[in-house]
Amino acid sequence: MYKVIGSPRSRAVRIYWMLEELGQPYDIVPAAPHSPEVLALNPGGKIPVLLDGDAVLTDSVAIIQYLADKHGACTFAAGTVSRAIQDSFTQFCVDEIEGALWTAAKQNKIYDNCAPQMVEISRKEFARALGTLTKRLGDKPYVMGDAFTVPDLILGHCGSWGAMFKFPVPKDGPLYDYFRRLRERPAYLAMGKRISETLI
Repeated sequence: MYKVIGSPRSRAVRIYWMLEELGQPYDIVPAAPHSPEVLALNPGGKIPVLLDGDAVLTDSVAIIQYLADKHGACTFAAGTVSRAIQDSFTQFCVDEIEGALWTAAKQNKIYDNCAPQMVEISRKEFARALGTLTKRLGDKPYVMGDAFTVPDLILGHCGSWGAMFKFPVPKDGPLYDYFRRLRERPAYLAMGKRISETLI
């Protein structure tokens, strides 16, 4: 059984969600960043950490792609053009959308609002990235078409993160329906139930 180390209020939720999509059992260790149990596994102190037998894996994007590849779901095969396009979406999500959110989070939560103007800059960058996503998504149900893949999961998490920071998704366009579609997936709902049970 997989063991996911990391608080449910972190990128660890990406691992929970992917494991729910794959129908794989897992245990949650709700450890905080830089806690002794995390530092023992990741010298950088960051979460999440995935334990798969003797293997210790870090970085949420690397972990979810590993799981998708291992179980042959939520991804296109490595070495294919479709996988290259999928990976380009993943990089776009991390660089442009998550990047804006993480910059804002650091100003608000980590460095005690040291540069408030950066929050507004991040908000503009987030909105610009959503504009690009709208064009790339088009009328497809998911970024790669009919198939839910790794970048959709990252975007779903970023959408929830953005709502928490009041970085809005326009309600009058296709992105609103896209993010709602992600939140309505059975695996997403199962993940939410699992998190609620963990936090009790």
